[in-house]
Amino acid sequence: MSPPDAGASPPRRRLPPPATAAPARAPIFGLLDNVRSVWNVGSMFRTADAAGLGGLFLCGVTATPPRPDMEKTALGATLTVPWDYWEDAAAAIRHLRERGVAVLALEQAAGARPFDQADCPFPVCFVVGHELRGVSPAALALADGSVEIPMAGSKKSLNVAVSFGIMAYELRRRWRAKLATAGDGAAGAVKERP
Repeated sequence: MSPPDAGASPPRRRLPPPATAAPARAPIFGLLDNVRSVWNVGSMFRTADAAGLGGLFLCGVTATPPRPDMEKTALGATLTVPWDYWEDAAAAIRHLRERGVAVLALEQAAGARPFDQADCPFPVCFVVGHELRGVSPAALALADGSVEIPMAGSKKSLNVAVSFGIMAYELRRRWRAKLATAGDGAAGAVKERP
């Protein structure tokens, strides 16, 4: 998460103090592109905390903390997960890419690869979109690629918060595997809670 600009008006962001931050966060970020349900946003905060994500980028109409209705599903995770608000998801994606962060859209789009088979460099940010319209065309065009969760049943999609959780844990699994194969003891840097 980038620090606030000195002298600028207070941004809508929460960068937690070190005492509340997880000991080691993975270089994995989530970008919420116009997610309309405050309860879905709260669920994604809770999942981001549980998976040790580096933070969230909240864009467009996506609700931002503090909100009592968000806390019904976040259960305090809005205080432990770094987050930043951007009015425009495309601007946030450009910001990330300029800083060397790969961006993957989690979307059923032409050319999308199965989420568990796509290449994934780190650091990485995955984008989830509006519950009905999905990831915006502008965000999709700027992403380095698209991934999807294959559907085996009669329904063609999952709830956005459920999809977010599946992707967060897949990326976390890959990050931990990368640390384990580094051979320098770095795997111990990501600690599990008892």
